[in-house]
Amino acid sequence: MVQMGKLTSALAEAVTSREVVQAVAAHVMPPFGADGLIVWVFESGRQHVVDSAGYTKEFLTRLDGLAVTDYPVAADVFGTCTPRFIESAAEYRRRYPALKPIPAASRKNAWAFLPMIASGKAIGMCLVSFTRQRSFSDEERTLLTALSGLVGQSLARARLYDVEHAQAQDLQRGLLPRTLPRLPAACAAARYLPAGRGQQVGGDWYDVLPLSADRVALVIGDVMGHGTPEAATMGQLRTAVRTLADLDIPPAELLSRLNDLVRELSEDSYATCLYAVFDPITRVCTLSLAGHPPPVVVHPDGTVHKPDLAADPPLGAAEPPFETHQIVLPEESLLVLYTDGLVESATRFIDQGLDRLRQVLAQHAASAFTSCDEDDDVRRLDDLCETVISALLPDHDRTNDDAALLIARVRAIGPGDVASWLLPDNPRAAKQAREHVHTQLAAWDLDELAVTTELLASELVGNVIRHAKGPIQLRLLRSRSLTCEVYDGSLSTPRIRHAAHTDEGGRGLQLIAALSKRWGTRYHHEGKCIWTEQDIPHHAA
Repeated sequence: MVQMGKLTSALAEAVTSREVVQAVAAHVMPPFGADGLIVWVFESGRQHVVDSAGYTKEFLTRLDGLAVTDYPVAADVFGTCTPRFIESAAEYRRRYPALKPIPAASRKNAWAFLPMIASGKAIGMCLVSFTRQRSFSDEERTLLTALSGLVGQSLARARLYDVEHAQAQDLQRGLLPRTLPRLPAACAAARYLPAGRGQQVGGDWYDVLPLSADRVALVIGDVMGHGTPEAATMGQLRTAVRTLADLDIPPAELLSRLNDLVRELSEDSYATCLYAVFDPITRVCTLSLAGHPPPVVVHPDGTVHKPDLAADPPLGAAEPPFETHQIVLPEESLLVLYTDGLVESATRFIDQGLDRLRQVLAQHAASAFTSCDEDDDVRRLDDLCETVISALLPDHDRTNDDAALLIARVRAIGPGDVASWLLPDNPRAAKQAREHVHTQLAAWDLDELAVTTELLASELVGNVIRHAKGPIQLRLLRSRSLTCEVYDGSLSTPRIRHAAHTDEGGRGLQLIAALSKRWGTRYHHEGKCIWTEQDIPHHAA
């Protein structure tokens, strides 16, 4: 008969509703010789299948979501809180004529319908069934009824966990990007898996951000710990990264500012983070790491490479400056970012997890390089994410840490879509800039943007002549938009000022803002770059 100690122990260890059903299947079915099990919960007058054993999916679909009143045996159990024992198919059809097809469809010939009672009411029903017809002794009926009460208490506790866990997951996913942008320099797919145990939210996050000149920022991070405070910290860090990315500052400086933020939030807050910027013109990926594992690069020929990059301490514990790393990415290669929950666990060292990650990528990444269009790119990256998750976290519902994975396929911009010129550091520069723009846009068949772009270039160059210093460089970049950039040797910040009606100047940046879709400034070690973007007409794109 049933070993109550083992069943009680298994039910005590069960966290989710499904684990409760699995405990019943393992410790109740064998002693009685049962070969079928279904556990339903009653919600809003309907019965919903939690889990089962020994039944086909098609059969379960017939009974899942039914109104309790449409399944008379469930109505009896629910209404009276007493079990129903049926010893043959003939008895089933006689007692419940409306359910005549059920015995044959279920391929069972004896049934014990047991109410699961918690807090004095039936919260569900447990069906233990048998292929052969059989009778139930008084002792068996008493024992099965007692067991159903024990299972009911465990299920009530597990359902509360399920609800809290689902709410925690919804909160976590609400803090992550709903979709990732499709950019000229990269398309990406991602996965986030919450910890399987414990209803508290985690702090893993990721993002993909467009920058000027078609560069793209890729970021992934992990706030240490689990709970609402950690989720709130994660949300603040993600917002801060998006804000700082708009300033277009280098990765090392961005992490320094995040480090200050984490310290201000709490003395006990720590987070790891990797921030990378890919330039499609040079194919250089510039990145900094704060306590985070380095990326993995998959080359188009299938070679998998993990750059040997030293990580600075985590945010909140680091002392800036952060180290800057640069790697050249082959055209169409994959950049794989992840959190430690993907590769490290209580049963696996991080080096073992990284070896497994490289192995899976080497075996399955080839399909990501054979897409025919952008939609196909994303689908194949999604599939690769799913493959990696399934291989590295096959039992993720039992893990104690959440995990995030971000895979981006990077694309270079060819030399035919970029043009640049050095200009003299004198008033003749504006005229030369207009001439270069006119000639280049004609070559690109973008004549309809010529007048506006000539005006933008002239204003930008004129601004350098009046307020900055050389050397001056003009660059045009063609992709989904037209970017016009002017570089100079000054670190002064251009600002729009509100000129009075009688002022003869001071409206240059207002004009630039009005003529361009967006504009901004970024700094480099020798000065700054002021850039503008315009939409390219669809027929010319």
